[in-house]
Amino acid sequence: MLKLVFALLFATTAWAQPYPAKPIRIVVPYPPGGNADLVARPIAQELGRILNVPVIIDNRGGATGSIGADAVARAPADGYTLLFATNNEMSVMSALQPNLPYDPVKSFEPITLVATFPFALVTRRSLPVRTINEMVTLAKQKPGTLTIASAGNGSANHLIIEPFKSLFAIDVTHVPYKGGGPALADLVAGHVDASFATLTSIVGHVRSGKLTPLMVTSDSRSPVLPDVPSAAELGYHDLVATNWNALFAPIGTPKDIIGKLHAALVSAAKEPAVQARVAGAGATIETSTPAALSTRVASELARWSKVVKEARITPD
Repeated sequence: MLKLVFALLFATTAWAQPYPAKPIRIVVPYPPGGNADLVARPIAQELGRILNVPVIIDNRGGATGSIGADAVARAPADGYTLLFATNNEMSVMSALQPNLPYDPVKSFEPITLVATFPFALVTRRSLPVRTINEMVTLAKQKPGTLTIASAGNGSANHLIIEPFKSLFAIDVTHVPYKGGGPALADLVAGHVDASFATLTSIVGHVRSGKLTPLMVTSDSRSPVLPDVPSAAELGYHDLVATNWNALFAPIGTPKDIIGKLHAALVSAAKEPAVQARVAGAGATIETSTPAALSTRVASELARWSKVVKEARITPD
């Protein structure tokens, strides 16, 4: 009888412990060293300091982010497993593959946007172009010969190639890789001509002179590459496309936990040291309400679904 009393007391105490009472795991659905990982780590470190518990990064790469996203969708809705998501697995992949094992809207509770960053259209240094107009001219002179690498068939930087081709009425060859890292490595090595690479991944290569930047796909110039024109500035509004990172929890996570995580993440994002590290990776800190994040996911899903349908893009 005494043992039963102690067991009940222990269970009641454990149940009553305020959140968080143990380490939090943040799943980054890409390998270490990628742009999502580089932004997630300073955020996780500061989040752990604010909540006074260890916050562990769990890199689960594969299937263009969908493996990690599915793992979080299936996790207990207790606030101890979170998804450090990108627009790729939350909008682009769903546009391409409606039968994913998770639903970006129905499987997750949005917490907050964390950071945004555009693509940068970059070319191998030896390609004889220095502006987007020169690249278009070359593409028209040699139809089908210019190669543009992406992180994979149906990835975000694949889909942006389609409005690029349509806008300028050019024929270029898409070369899909298994991830942004291999695509970037081959671009730097000169094996492919160009890529709409994430800004976070190419800053160092641009500064070292290994790649030539032609444009960033944002409304305004990036403070990271202030000499590179933006798509909107050049009048190419169809090419404005912002990548983002955001935090989500499994659907059904209690609202009070979502609220506590949101407040802590917004606070973490305001920390100057975090902002400096994120800016160093080429991204800009930007937070949001859970509702605004939900709206962003739905809007981008509609945009990329239209691109996929019009370009008749199918999965590998």
